[in-house]
Amino acid sequence: MIKAVIFDMDGVLIDTEKYYFTCWKQASAEAGFPFTDEQALSLRSSDAKVAEKRMKEIFGKGFDYYAIRERRRQLVKETLEKRGLEKKPEVEETLVYLRKKGIKTAVATATPLDLTREHLSRLGILELFDSVVSAKEVEHGKPAPDVYLYACEQIGEKPEECIAVEDSPNGIMSAYRAGLKPIMVPDLTQPDKELELLLFGCVKSLAGVCQIIDNLGKEA
Repeated sequence: MIKAVIFDMDGVLIDTEKYYFTCWKQASAEAGFPFTDEQALSLRSSDAKVAEKRMKEIFGKGFDYYAIRERRRQLVKETLEKRGLEKKPEVEETLVYLRKKGIKTAVATATPLDLTREHLSRLGILELFDSVVSAKEVEHGKPAPDVYLYACEQIGEKPEECIAVEDSPNGIMSAYRAGLKPIMVPDLTQPDKELELLLFGCVKSLAGVCQIIDNLGKEA
């Protein structure tokens, strides 16, 4: 029985991953380390220490990950100030559906907690979650399981009775390692064959998550 659904934020609830992607590429190019698309995409939801190590292995010790990340943050902030925040399709409908079913909801994101709560509040959906947690509150970020285990603790549910909704490989791996049932709603990339083995489901939109839950209820 599913007791809770825990969502990633960027790329799942709000349409921001496209901005992180372009801003990572711009920030790294400005620093003299032009990213390929694959390298920029690999940083989605990634723990900073893991990402720093990966980028230094590619570009050498001269790659100042934290300085480049700070520039990326500035670029994303400027972009969002110009373009505004945009919810992904079917967000409110999905959250209302889950509430009616008595299923708890939470957010487990790599984004800092204050910024996460600010974004969710601006979109008018913060109050639809039972808990909001950030990977900045735990020792290891995604793809480690820490943030999902912490989210489950906060809502008082066992990982195996929770669904995680993610759009990136790092997020899927984090949820899987924590023992949740990962459902992917692809945003910038589709799952490869290796990632597919970790998935409980892959759907085109959040409505598909509701359908999976409905089907589980019929099987029970």
